[in-house]
Amino acid sequence: MSKLVFKLRNVPMDEAQDIRELLEGNDIAYFETSAGNWGISLPAIWIHESREFEFTRQLIDEYQSERTERLRREYQLSRENGEAKTVWQSFKRNPLRFIAFSVIIVVILTIYMRVFVFF
Repeated sequence: MSKLVFKLRNVPMDEAQDIRELLEGNDIAYFETSAGNWGISLPAIWIHESREFEFTRQLIDEYQSERTERLRREYQLSRENGEAKTVWQSFKRNPLRFIAFSVIIVVILTIYMRVFVFF
């Protein structure tokens, strides 16, 4: 019986491809489901044999731990080198967009506060 091993919603394409390669490299038969025409179904990777589930989950968990550590190291290096994107850099790059989004956020928060807090 098929078993869900990895949900693909909001997963970066490189991570999804790495998972596919991980499964193929370990000769694990899998199939994918898409989000469908309206994007409401579950995009995911499933394995055919449920007896391989524990091994597959272990592989994926190890991969995700390694990926998390690698991305944290890369981010820390970019912060140390001054290459990490900051709020000030975002403002300098496109001040009108930054101000517009800030105004939108303030308007939404104001509406929320008036509707839900003051009544």
